[in-house]
Amino acid sequence: MLNIDLVNRIAALPNLQKVPRTELEWLVEHGQFEMYDAGAILAPKGKRIEKLWLILVGRVAVQVDRGIGPRLVIQWHAGDVSGILPYSRMTGPPGHNYCEIKSEILTIHETHFPEMIYRCPVFTTYTVHTMLDRARRFNASDLQDEKMIALGKLAAGLAHEINNPASAIVRSAKQLLVQLADVDSAFRSLGADVVTDDMFSSIQQLHAACFVIPANTFTSPIQRAEKEDEIADWLMRRKLDKTEAELISNIPITIDTLEKLTSKLSGKTLAFTLHWIAASCSTSSLVIDIERAANQISELITAIKRFTYMDNLSRSEPVDVEAGLRDTIKVLAAKSKTKKATIKLDVQENLPRVRAIGSELNQVWMNLIDNALDAITDSGNIHISARMELDHLVVMIADDGPGIPAEILSKIFDPFFQPNPPDWEQDLG
Repeated sequence: MLNIDLVNRIAALPNLQKVPRTELEWLVEHGQFEMYDAGAILAPKGKRIEKLWLILVGRVAVQVDRGIGPRLVIQWHAGDVSGILPYSRMTGPPGHNYCEIKSEILTIHETHFPEMIYRCPVFTTYTVHTMLDRARRFNASDLQDEKMIALGKLAAGLAHEINNPASAIVRSAKQLLVQLADVDSAFRSLGADVVTDDMFSSIQQLHAACFVIPANTFTSPIQRAEKEDEIADWLMRRKLDKTEAELISNIPITIDTLEKLTSKLSGKTLAFTLHWIAASCSTSSLVIDIERAANQISELITAIKRFTYMDNLSRSEPVDVEAGLRDTIKVLAAKSKTKKATIKLDVQENLPRVRAIGSELNQVWMNLIDNALDAITDSGNIHISARMELDHLVVMIADDGPGIPAEILSKIFDPFFQPNPPDWEQDLG
């Protein structure tokens, strides 16, 4: 027997007041009235839904976790429909569908859909609009989550890239404080000694060499160790403190230079001079290290500002594509290092600028190169080219990853299709 009270309740619901009563009666006749407590799960994540839900009282919601924690994506209230809908291609919800509060729901099994489409055209039209709106909201949520995940990855990569030179600055600054005290002590000792004008001239010449030749010229650890041993032997032969060998080996002084110095200096004067010059040159080396690290941070920040067009409004303007690609590679440097990826950039000379919104165009490069880094295996290769073809500037980004599985290749441009490894299952309809 038809439940007239239930038909009247549905007819009074918002969103359904324009649905003919004959259609509402059909829904009640073929549906099932169900009651749920707060917290009850109507459909677990990933499990196929077989019923349409017409919410009479209460509130149904779905939370989705795409790697940044569960987040409320959508809620349905009295008068809304959800669950499986006519023409929907949904295979399973991306999160648990549950009742936030005590709810009453009229459910209609999908086996009734063919007849419902014929008997209830107005209600069916309403469900189609609902399905499209639901898909848009899920897609918007997907896009927002992707942006947040990308932002998180970008922030982590930038933190890593900035942390290395920043740590070098802190380390060198601490060493510099200690070294300055050593320089001051060595200079006092040298100043207390009797130094002639001729001696002082030789000392000045040797000291000036530290600022002419860049510090840390000997980059090979083996070369550095061999030089330190050679200087230690030279110091021991002259009964000088061999512990100075490490400091002296770090500055551009050769054995020949030391030999020339001994023709002018000897004894304590030679010892004081070597200690002061070694300490002074090591100090200048630390300053150079700090400057180099600070420049790395400055260059990275400049690249980020160019990448985001932080100083510009979001407007179309002539954009340097090559600069954008280089800045993007620099921004993704931490990730490419982690993957041990080789990125080759091949840009045709004198490329014209293109009119675009720079920050948005760089986001395109960011997405494509980031996807390529995800696609390749460790030590993989990415080739980026930019060149003119007829009247078009063409950018190609290729990687040597395994590619898209053949079984889903024809589906990748379908609306709402999302590959979900390892099942590559369609997620939303």
